[in-house]
Amino acid sequence: MDFIYQDPYPILKDDTLYKKITSDYVQVEKLGNREILTVDPKGLELLSQVAMNDVSFMLRTAHLQKLKNILTDPEATDNDRFVAYNLLQNAVVAVEGELPSCQDTGTAIVMAKKGEDVYTGVDDAEWLSKGIFNTYQEKNLRYSQIVPISMFEEKNSGSNLPAQIDIYAKKGNHYEFLFLAKGGGSANKTFLYQKTKSLLNDKSLEEFVRERIKDLGTSACPPYHLALVIGGTSAEANLAAVKKASAGYFDHLPTSGNMAGQAFRDLEWEKRVLKICQESAIGAQFGGKYFAHDVRVIRLPRHAASCPVGLGVSCSADRNIKGKITSDGIFVEQLEVNPKQFLPEVAPHLEPAVAVDLNRPMAEILAELSKYPIKTRLKLNGTLIVARDIAHAKIKELLDAGKPMPDYFKNHPIYYAGPAKTPDGMASGSFGPTTAGRMDVYVEEFQKAGGSMIMLAKGNRTKEVADACNMYGGFYLGSIGGPAAILAKENILKVEVVDFPELGMEAVRKIEVKDFPAFIITDDKGNDFFANL
Repeated sequence: MDFIYQDPYPILKDDTLYKKITSDYVQVEKLGNREILTVDPKGLELLSQVAMNDVSFMLRTAHLQKLKNILTDPEATDNDRFVAYNLLQNAVVAVEGELPSCQDTGTAIVMAKKGEDVYTGVDDAEWLSKGIFNTYQEKNLRYSQIVPISMFEEKNSGSNLPAQIDIYAKKGNHYEFLFLAKGGGSANKTFLYQKTKSLLNDKSLEEFVRERIKDLGTSACPPYHLALVIGGTSAEANLAAVKKASAGYFDHLPTSGNMAGQAFRDLEWEKRVLKICQESAIGAQFGGKYFAHDVRVIRLPRHAASCPVGLGVSCSADRNIKGKITSDGIFVEQLEVNPKQFLPEVAPHLEPAVAVDLNRPMAEILAELSKYPIKTRLKLNGTLIVARDIAHAKIKELLDAGKPMPDYFKNHPIYYAGPAKTPDGMASGSFGPTTAGRMDVYVEEFQKAGGSMIMLAKGNRTKEVADACNMYGGFYLGSIGGPAAILAKENILKVEVVDFPELGMEAVRKIEVKDFPAFIITDDKGNDFFANL
């Protein structure tokens, strides 16, 4: 057999629309017959700073168009349209550059391909990190990175560093980049399944997809850009492909395989998986058709004894942006600067929401909620207590030590969230809900102690939560995952820290809200919206 080398991922074209940041920091020098692109490291810093800024406040035009499509689709449910309309409104607020689209401004990730004839003379990752640092320091973003001091002691890095930076070599004198801001909610919904050859038939693969999309749930803020990758020379290669596919990086792969093992998109299975997503009735968070905007199915070569299968998403905060450095200058992908054009002149018609006054004794609020079935849309007015992972752990420590639960956990609904920085002159920074499921382990114990009787967050929860609500008379309310900017601008009136200030964005806060949107997901009778899908 003759030797054959195949580019494993032969991207056939790049139709990305770029904008030039600057012509500075680059020059071409001759070295024999080679043209060396010399890049001042300040150019790397500038590129990453601009890219991470843009992707925090703007979205791709194609993504916004898909949201608009939901509003005009007669098969979309009212809940689909409600979520899509809110996400478009959120984009209009975020593009102003003060409130990021999502409060979880993510882990900064950079994937780069550096031509062999590109010279910087520095550790490129350091200068890319510096640009990321600048954006997170200067803009109203959130510091989410936790660094280990010892095996169990952790602290917030206070800078959102470290970033994940992977740089690969390629031919030529071009430098190509993919920047991502990956929030914890969508990152947690990346799954690896170690399967076998037995999966690779029509019936088994369809059954697998129907079952496994349930693992995604709604906690990562659909509608999703979903990626399914089958195969891979290693588990690591599979998951790396999942992330890039969900970011649209592999959209221009070939659509068939060859004997050299090139990656390819399977367009037929993309249609089938999208149809399965639509038939799931999970919808855009609260039931309907739009669990996913689109699907990418990538097929890779594999070891004969292994068949890794990866599943992952890019969420409603579709924060992916390309960049490049060439002899012509430094460029970044042009994201949409006028999302308002995608909003309809008239908001979609919805049945009126039930207004709920939270500034009453807890027993009265519970009695009011008990009148309504699951799926009921609410407008919340009054006081919420904000607490998430570390705060819950701290309160459990109090209970374990025989100390009483703080009264604020008994007297008010608990909103699982962690805000971004507050812009000058505003009451709140971007402040959307976090994933409810991470707090499931506390619910039974806390409700038994009289706390967490009403919980507000995003995503589906375990049966144990429904059982606890049934036993103790509690409720779980779902909020829309994604539109954090518009919540800060229109629904949150006041924010103050009430406990554990040393925890930064994880501190316990008291907030005052007006017409805060929510749905009854789990009620005091043990009914759960997601259990019926």
